[in-house]
Amino acid sequence: MPENRPRRVGLTVKPVTPSRWRDLELLFGPRGACGGCWCMWWRVSRSQFERQRGARNKRALKRIVQSGRAPGLLAYDGPEPVAWVALAPRPSY
Repeated sequence: MPENRPRRVGLTVKPVTPSRWRDLELLFGPRGACGGCWCMWWRVSRSQFERQRGARNKRALKRIVQSGRAPGLLAYDGPEPVAWVALAPRPSY
């Protein structure tokens, strides 16, 4: 491998746990990914989702994470969180 070529770090995938909450916040940014969604759209009724858009959706997702039920997976490129996927048993949705 030529020395001037950057070293490619492989992705690692880890469940979202309380210790990784900060990484999820970092990835989602100040707006909560998509306008305050915090990936709660599929977990609550539409009317509840609208009522709790933004900070309340964030708190709802954080409660799920703190309960010990990992609501999804984070992908890391080295130490940096770069992707998220919601993943849970069907009844959770």
